[in-house]
Amino acid sequence: MLEWLKSLANYQVLGIPAQKYLIAFAVLFASLLVRKIARAILEKHFAKLAEKTKTKLDDLLLAAISKPVSLAILLAGLLAALLVLGLPEDTEHIIINIAIVLFAALGTWLVFRLIDVIAEYVGTLTQKTESKLDDQLVPLIRKTAKIFVGVVAFVLIVQNMGYSVSGLLAGLGLGGLAFALAAKDTVSNLFGSAMIFTDRPFCIGDWIKTDQAEGTVEAVGFRSTKIRSFAKTLITVPNSVLANSTINNFSAMPKRRIKMTVGVTYETTADQMEQALEAVKKILREHEGVDQEFFLVYFTDFGPSSLDILVYFFTRTTVWEDYLKVRQEVNLAIMRALEALGLSIAFPSQTVYLHKE
Repeated sequence: MLEWLKSLANYQVLGIPAQKYLIAFAVLFASLLVRKIARAILEKHFAKLAEKTKTKLDDLLLAAISKPVSLAILLAGLLAALLVLGLPEDTEHIIINIAIVLFAALGTWLVFRLIDVIAEYVGTLTQKTESKLDDQLVPLIRKTAKIFVGVVAFVLIVQNMGYSVSGLLAGLGLGGLAFALAAKDTVSNLFGSAMIFTDRPFCIGDWIKTDQAEGTVEAVGFRSTKIRSFAKTLITVPNSVLANSTINNFSAMPKRRIKMTVGVTYETTADQMEQALEAVKKILREHEGVDQEFFLVYFTDFGPSSLDILVYFFTRTTVWEDYLKVRQEVNLAIMRALEALGLSIAFPSQTVYLHKE
């Protein structure tokens, strides 16, 4: 029996003894067991501890590292199992290089997840501040950090695979002029984004109007700014163009203006006109939605078919729907006041006089 087991252990498959396959299987099985134990510790033990804390940051961090750590343990077990087989040196070298790339990819993925978690957590904190600059900076810093981590991971992979990083940089230097010419628009957009963050002509969520678009700002990136139009289409404007455009920021208004002309018929007497003016002024003074700092109500013109009253005032609110509500209430109040005075609102009309000789 012992001799049979020895012969079975020395039996070769593809030039590899069967005992090495058994050891490789044991290593792989052990890695799966370690992976299961690690996930149980992270998802149960540490998760319960994290639930007891006041902050949610630790919960998010545990969720972010769980999958990458689990895959890293499985990859390490698979690599150890392959190395136990005693494959040819060239094959082992290829396997190690592939493992380096995969481990680097896993590490990069883990750091990306951590960046997303931290950015999301910081984003919830910035929403509580009065300034909107930090709301714009968080997505930009997130993208910058990911680009930096990606470049570092690429350099480390190239260097660990035996390639010369300095030679790669020298090769890039030879094409630097062509790259600079091709990337001049990108560079101008980067400077444009810097100007936007410096001058702060608008913030995320503002309603703006430019020569290119009108809508609500959704995101400000390195290259472009995304604006959601009122038709719900997404407009992408390069930052270099936006930095050189005239930007009308409606959200920056402290109050909204209403300017209209109310025309009454020519049957209106002077006394009735004075009463109408006082009635409109009273409406504006008593309406809580009207800004009391400044308003105008004057009989301004003898129009072609009406006696024109200029009504000029501001609403306290800058919200579009609330502004329309105030405007509607003032209009209805003016209509009722004119009806009470026995006046009629004029409409375009002509009177024809026939003269008979």
